[in-house]
Amino acid sequence: MCAIVGVFDVKHASKIAYYALFAMQHRGQEATGISASDGKKIRTLKDNGLVTEVFNEDKLSFLQGDMAIGHNRYSTAGSDSVRDAQPVAASYKLGDISIVHNGNLINKHEVRSKLIEQGAIFQSSMDTENIIHLIARSQQGKLQDRIIEALHIIKGAYCLLIQSRTKMFAMRDRYGVRPLSIGRFKNGGYIVASETCALDLVDAEFVRDVRPGEMVIFHQGEKEFESIQLFEPDPHVCAFEFIYFARPDSVIEGKNVYAIRKKMGMKLAELAPVEADFVIPVPDSGVSAALGYAQASGIPFEMAIVRNHYVGRTFIEPTQAVRDLKVKLKLSPIHKILEGKKIVVIDDSIVRGTTSRQIVKLLKRAGAAEVHMRIASPTIEHPCLYGIDTPSYKELISANKNVEEVREYIEADSLAFLSIDALKESIGNDMNYSLVSFDGNYFIK
Repeated sequence: MCAIVGVFDVKHASKIAYYALFAMQHRGQEATGISASDGKKIRTLKDNGLVTEVFNEDKLSFLQGDMAIGHNRYSTAGSDSVRDAQPVAASYKLGDISIVHNGNLINKHEVRSKLIEQGAIFQSSMDTENIIHLIARSQQGKLQDRIIEALHIIKGAYCLLIQSRTKMFAMRDRYGVRPLSIGRFKNGGYIVASETCALDLVDAEFVRDVRPGEMVIFHQGEKEFESIQLFEPDPHVCAFEFIYFARPDSVIEGKNVYAIRKKMGMKLAELAPVEADFVIPVPDSGVSAALGYAQASGIPFEMAIVRNHYVGRTFIEPTQAVRDLKVKLKLSPIHKILEGKKIVVIDDSIVRGTTSRQIVKLLKRAGAAEVHMRIASPTIEHPCLYGIDTPSYKELISANKNVEEVREYIEADSLAFLSIDALKESIGNDMNYSLVSFDGNYFIK
């Protein structure tokens, strides 16, 4: 779920990268980092924390140059150590190199073991470090050929940006599981980012998406970028980008995320109608779908849960009691609106069920007569191996309980999920989307 950005041939590239990472903070809050090149040397700064906590004017001034790559970390592989923050930078035979990665390599342990046997020394527990070792140990004469060789060894979901002192490479796996977009600045230069909302913030014009299986190369002194199709495309864009990950104002594969979430809500109203006084969203991820549900059902929409945006992910959670308190700190119901009312609550998904249970309790304590939960995605029955931190089968509530049993656990008056077919209809039938969490089709073997 991480965010990556690359800025090429732009003055103060690190500052542009900073703003782009700020726009994509929702994709990862654990750590952030930027590498910048002035054509002679690559400088890197990274640390645990949010973009605004890690960087300031002095640090961005240190990151000199017309080229920069950056990363916001959401951990799926590795630990919370600052060593596992990105970019991963190193010096090797051909000079300085820096790399950022969004996704998850499914053969990471096999590749790592082989590299250690050959004498490689690892500094982190990240799968991304495999790639830098493969590049450094390659016998190919050019960096481009070393990268291509490494890409033929790794398997999994990845969007990669690799920076040398004078070039930037952008790559997407042949399935295009994670999004990656190219933008152009009016005065020249390019930006590559995980989401188009980053392009909008820095006034870059969207050019196109990096294609599944494609390598895009930005050369100094050249106005146009080079494109090499490395692998036969087999697009399987992750449906969770539309359900939860992406910002509503982003466009993925030509589709506006907000509009698709509204469609999901409308489909949900058709599939699972209920008599109620209000439709209310779990903010912020349920808002778009709740608007769609309200419009399709004719039931009034109310923002009856207020979200506190200042509760960070670093909140200490030593006991279940404190974890329960965190939900109350984050979400606060408006008693006057809820008292004696039958309500439909729209959320994007149910993973473990603990948050949904807390929300139902909060609403009933606030005076709601009936709480009907409607989920704008299908039941999550399988762990994702392609870059989402979904837990194991034993922790996924829908892998172990049917819908009625989940309803009993969360203590809702009724519960319904979007069907897989309705999800496909909402996103569109133009390609095979990655639905592994719902259907267990692990297409990357």
